[in-house]
Amino acid sequence: MRSKRNRYGAWAGGPDPLAPPYDVRAAVDELGREVLDGGSLRSALRNLLRRGLGEHGGLDELLARARRLRREAGRRGDLEGSVTRARAQLDQALSAEREELATRPGDDARFAETRLDALPRSTARAVEELADYDWASADARATYEAILEGLRREVLEQQFAGLRDALRGADPANDPAAAQRVQDMLTDLNALLGKHARGEDTADAFAEFMQRHGELFPEQPDDVDELVDALARRAAAGERLLRSLSPAQRAELAGLMASALGGAGVAGQMAELTSNLRALRPELPWGRGEQMSGAEPLGYGSAAQALGEIADLDDLLEQLGQDHPGATLDDVDVESVQRHLGRAAADEVSRLQQLERELERQGWLSGSGADPQLSPKALRRLGESALRAVFAHLERGPRGQHDLRDAGAAGEITGASRRWRFGDEQPLDVARTVGNAVRRGAAGHRTGEPSRTGRRTVAVTLDVEDFEVVETERRSGAAVALCVDLSYSMVTDGRWGPMKQTALALSQLTSIRFSQDALQIIGFGRYAQALSLGELVAVEPETVQGTNLQHALRLAGRHLRRHSDAEPVVLVVTDGEPTAHLLDDGEAVFSWPPERETVQATVREVDHLSRYGATINWFMLGDDPGLRRFVDAIARRSSGRVLTPDIDDLGRYVVADYLRSRRGR
Repeated sequence: MRSKRNRYGAWAGGPDPLAPPYDVRAAVDELGREVLDGGSLRSALRNLLRRGLGEHGGLDELLARARRLRREAGRRGDLEGSVTRARAQLDQALSAEREELATRPGDDARFAETRLDALPRSTARAVEELADYDWASADARATYEAILEGLRREVLEQQFAGLRDALRGADPANDPAAAQRVQDMLTDLNALLGKHARGEDTADAFAEFMQRHGELFPEQPDDVDELVDALARRAAAGERLLRSLSPAQRAELAGLMASALGGAGVAGQMAELTSNLRALRPELPWGRGEQMSGAEPLGYGSAAQALGEIADLDDLLEQLGQDHPGATLDDVDVESVQRHLGRAAADEVSRLQQLERELERQGWLSGSGADPQLSPKALRRLGESALRAVFAHLERGPRGQHDLRDAGAAGEITGASRRWRFGDEQPLDVARTVGNAVRRGAAGHRTGEPSRTGRRTVAVTLDVEDFEVVETERRSGAAVALCVDLSYSMVTDGRWGPMKQTALALSQLTSIRFSQDALQIIGFGRYAQALSLGELVAVEPETVQGTNLQHALRLAGRHLRRHSDAEPVVLVVTDGEPTAHLLDDGEAVFSWPPERETVQATVREVDHLSRYGATINWFMLGDDPGLRRFVDAIARRSSGRVLTPDIDDLGRYVVADYLRSRRGR
């Protein structure tokens, strides 16, 4: 028997069915860009879900479609159609009755005409007074009964979707069996809801209720809560219909409904049902009216259905809007999206929900849903991206261009070697150097005199191109203080994002290439503070004025002294001259233009760092004349450098200067 062979290959039948719906790493990059530009992670995540990612749409597209459906539903017709139709039918019945009475002699006919003439103008009150009227015209009687029968059916069928099919055309008003069945169902339903409201166990009662009356509920709910949800939404739609009418029309429709339901003996039970449902689902829009426009008169059932659809769309708009605190995509009812917007829209929501969950499951986000944060994993990815962007702009050079030249014998051997270049201080790799000379000599076929053993020797001469040095890694590290301006002007002039990206790139470089270095990021506005990488990424701009460079340099000095055996390096990125300094009590004082005391306090901190041996280099953003005068004077005083990069080149300048500063004291 031959064994069955299977062959495996790349999927070629269209889109990969196992591929994730979204590129999670691309989503992290999108979030990172917005956070670095000054936005909060919460708003960045919300904007990502609104826009979508790649070829997949976001919530904004679904919101636009839902709003369009909402507008169309609001123009479906006239909500007063039930009262208008009842008025027209009553006028038709009265006209037919008067024509019949006019043909009959006698006092009874005249008395009936007088009674008809005395009817109130209100349609509901007129219908109520005619309840015991003995109609002379059969057509008039049929038209009058159609008013109540039609409204009764619409009310019951709107509340109970399966009533029409279950009763098979029977009229509860005239069919005792049908009326009793409706009465029994309402009695059992109110008893079940009463138990549920009291917190009693309703599992058995619900099963018994569905066994007796299940065909009236085509939704086939699984428990009492699902039953309540279905009934409460319809009942709320009916209440909204009443609240949407004018007071006079509301009174008319309520009166007509009382007359219609009273004939079937269910008015009291329906009122109790509405009360129970309202108590169990108070969050539904029971008392909120709705304005609708349209020329077509809507009957009670059609109007309530339209208002119910509008209520569902309003809920869906709120879910898709994600405007309430702590909102997540798990709040969106995917079934409601599919019901109103279609299967494709529901799939888009499911994909967005999966993206939101995957960001947390894969460790890109941390913290609670109300206060998410970029995880260390995400920060490393952003740092890698920032560093790649920086080195993409650096001039390309031979291998080892960014390595140190002065490690010398104090360096730690890495096991690699490279050609010697002028200025290198690493130890010579003797074996490789001699080997290079031997191979070069052999290629030239140079031979020497025979030795005592009779063998010829090869004359080895060393040339400059033969020399190789051992690559070493510097053992002594650097203590680096990166002081970044967090004043509001950094945001308004578009420097906030590049500043954060620069800090990310420098942090990533120190962690992967110079792990022995101690980097401290110090942000300064009215006050200065040491920031972790996560805190820097998450920090948002404040409108409080002040550029307290003195406080930042003081914190930089503390960081350098904690690492006294390391090379001290201070890098300052700012777009404004110092306008704030600390008083003796630790309070910051702000002044514009800068006070003499502020400048003097800042200069004292510069002098402290210079005497300690720190290199202070300044990266001046913008062309503020006051800042230029101040920085030039300070740079001359501290023998530092002043660089004025374009904002797009800030990262390249800072990283290149950091590499240059590590050449040793």
